[in-house]
Amino acid sequence: MTTPGTPHRPDVTLTGVSELGDFLKVKRAQIAPERVGLPAVGNPRRVPGLRREEVAQLAAVSVDHYTRLEQGRVAAASDTVLTALARALLLTEDEHAYLRLLARSRPARRGPATSVRVASPVQDLLDALTRTPAFVLGRRSDILAWNVAATALFCDFAALRPEHRNPVRLVFLEPRVRGLYADWAAVAAEAVARLRMDAAHTPEDPRLAKLVGELSVRDADFRRWWGGHGVRIPTAGRKRLNHPLAGSLELDGQALRIGASPDQTLVTYTAPVGSPTHDALAFLTSWQSPTNATDHPAQSGPRP
Repeated sequence: MTTPGTPHRPDVTLTGVSELGDFLKVKRAQIAPERVGLPAVGNPRRVPGLRREEVAQLAAVSVDHYTRLEQGRVAAASDTVLTALARALLLTEDEHAYLRLLARSRPARRGPATSVRVASPVQDLLDALTRTPAFVLGRRSDILAWNVAATALFCDFAALRPEHRNPVRLVFLEPRVRGLYADWAAVAAEAVARLRMDAAHTPEDPRLAKLVGELSVRDADFRRWWGGHGVRIPTAGRKRLNHPLAGSLELDGQALRIGASPDQTLVTYTAPVGSPTHDALAFLTSWQSPTNATDHPAQSGPRP
């Protein structure tokens, strides 16, 4: 639920040291002792989940080393230790990858952002997908380019400020997009989890920190999910939409890396030929004029 804005935006830091400690604390708090074979009886627990010494025991590391790691007093952790911690904390593959990113000795800096521009062949591919909603995401998951079908399905991206063309921001703050999803809570929580993974890749990105700060101020659900430290790497998935013109839709999403531009991802939404959703997409895109499509917005998009 969106909450009224507050007079100021909180300072948001995405750097590895503080995020690593927070992530470890949240994850151990989520695990009941009996889930990892520890007795649930004994001295009363002041906080839920596992104690530090229990995590250290399960990971076969010293309590002092784990404590210093959780408090950000360790310059770097070995892959062996991180793998043991991932096993002790029952982390998923995505969470394990996230832990490794946070535990780097220093934040990795990516090279100059040459990929903010979408190559002409990629734009041509988007334009050729006349009945398949598709767009290209950049390194912050900003929408760099899109096609007519994506405009018809979601919203007029060209009418938005470039810095507002972000799927996470749209899901939380754009009423039309927010209202499309039949299972909005699941979609929004997944979007936050993807944003956390983006933040781990570029923890010193001021625009990403600004986005997290804005959403934290304006939406209570975002604050709760962000504080939960869920993470997810973008993958394929089914989305259920209730479109004001096309009705109920079930779309299969695919996220494909663009080989020549590793910071860019092509996202498409399809439906089986002959299905009600496929026919509804054909109807939805049939009246959309090509002049309503993007005029290669990434060519003038914001620089990182």
